[in-house]
Amino acid sequence: MTPIIDPRRGDVEDDASSTKRRSLLAIAGTLLAEISIPKLVLAWTCLLLLPAIMLGLTPLIVSAWLATLSRKIAALFSDAWPLSVVALMLAVGFVGGRPMLRAAELGFWSLNAVAVQPAYAIFRECLRHLTEHVVAAPPARVRAAMAAAAGLMLCAVGLAIVALAWPASRWVGTLEDLASPHRLVLPALANVAVILGAYLAVGCLAWGIADATMDQPHDLPTLDSLCEGLRTWRIAHLSDLHVVGERYGFRIESGRSGPCGNARLARVLARLEQEHGDRPLDLVLITGDVTDAGRSAEWAEFLAALALFPELAKRTLILPGNHDVNVVDRANPARVDVPTNPGRRLRQLRALSAMYAVQGGRVRVVDPATMRLGDTLACTLAPYRDRMAAFADTGSLRLSVELAGVWPSVFPMVLPPATDDGLGVMLLNSTAEAHFSFTNALGLVSSTQARALAAVADQFPRAHWILALHHHLVEYPRLGSALSERIGTALINGTWFVRRLQPLGERVVAMHGHRHIDWVGECGSLRIVSAPSPVMEATDDMPTYFLLHRLAVGLDNRLHLLAPEPIKIAGDARHEVAVAAAL
Repeated sequence: MTPIIDPRRGDVEDDASSTKRRSLLAIAGTLLAEISIPKLVLAWTCLLLLPAIMLGLTPLIVSAWLATLSRKIAALFSDAWPLSVVALMLAVGFVGGRPMLRAAELGFWSLNAVAVQPAYAIFRECLRHLTEHVVAAPPARVRAAMAAAAGLMLCAVGLAIVALAWPASRWVGTLEDLASPHRLVLPALANVAVILGAYLAVGCLAWGIADATMDQPHDLPTLDSLCEGLRTWRIAHLSDLHVVGERYGFRIESGRSGPCGNARLARVLARLEQEHGDRPLDLVLITGDVTDAGRSAEWAEFLAALALFPELAKRTLILPGNHDVNVVDRANPARVDVPTNPGRRLRQLRALSAMYAVQGGRVRVVDPATMRLGDTLACTLAPYRDRMAAFADTGSLRLSVELAGVWPSVFPMVLPPATDDGLGVMLLNSTAEAHFSFTNALGLVSSTQARALAAVADQFPRAHWILALHHHLVEYPRLGSALSERIGTALINGTWFVRRLQPLGERVVAMHGHRHIDWVGECGSLRIVSAPSPVMEATDDMPTYFLLHRLAVGLDNRLHLLAPEPIKIAGDARHEVAVAAAL
């Protein structure tokens, strides 16, 4: 007899975090009921409260120190300790300068991710959403005006916070205050409110002006053909495979509104092999979210599936997405990943190990000293192999700290062009650090990566490039079915990054995933290609598709996008028939 509840169809538990089956308010309500209060308090204390108190105390401590500086200056040459302190600070700066700069940059953008970007994005997209109900296709100037309006509105909110917190703030301290530090907690927190309010006002205003004054994105008509004899490349652009580790497993985002298991991935790869046999592919590019939650079983399923198609594997490049490294616990979206937990490092190293297996001998890493291409990824990771394996086995906090610098040091990964004027690929890591599954989708491209990609482009001045990352650089000028698709998922520093890429626009095409949407557009001189997911957004019986892109260099030495070719993946009606028969 068949079971009363067919486990192959899943149940309500599979929809716990599905934005396709449940509203954001319903999911948020569940999270509030399930979240671990002690872990949340610990995480907020480590990540927000302590840094906030230190930030608020800084002006008090600095003013107290400056007040006594004049008395100490006379003893500069009689006492040795000031010189020792200066020497120590110089040594710390010399030895730890790069990690400290990386930490400062991460802290700066984390502040934006918490205090500025979500609020600004919500205001901007809500205004645009309302505008789209009045004007079906608002022109670029209207979209720009909504960005400026959102910045002005948040600026007013920030100034109001400053006005409310200012009476309780205090900016001058004495050494006597430090004898009773508990009395400084409230002034320190008021100082933080003033600082963050001021930053919110300035940051949102600057963000709104930057978005309003930059070139607005628009749809880009692709060329059907170019002159005969020009070199072209065929690129299969896949993204958001969301591989699961169970035969009947469902995806976090889609739940029962999406496919179960990995049968569709197998059909995608089989269809790709057929295309490659008919007309050879130059590259299979997978722009992130290879797995659904970055678990070992999911990576094992992906690598096993790819191994069945060796000719495709030779041409495949992958990069990390937020689902690969930022999902704390797929079974419990309310779980908080405290900073000392080895989980995030483990997810990073799983992804890195998979990239090592897929492309380790082909891609190269930028040497931070010379800012030129250095060793392959395989050679770069060779000194860390034993420690990576030991950490995966033990989860040691000591090894986690030792391996902390490995992940940021290998990006961007670069597949160099075969010739000086050929086509190369730069693979970026655009995942921002997140300690909570529900807020894992924001992206960030570090300034270190931006400098490295510019240096590599200068190293090959005649080459053309695919710039591959997971997150979308701009919000698309198209109607969104829900605000949840437009808020809290983009690059935190997307406006800045797009401006940095403008000088390379003629010879660069940016390719990304994350939104599961097919879009080809242009922002200034930068062409942008978004990949649909060939797996998500459909149940097993429904068709999906991916795109084959053709890139060519014209007589103007500009990298052109030719008309993409959609490759349809048929649904598996047999699955539904089998389930219906069983019922």
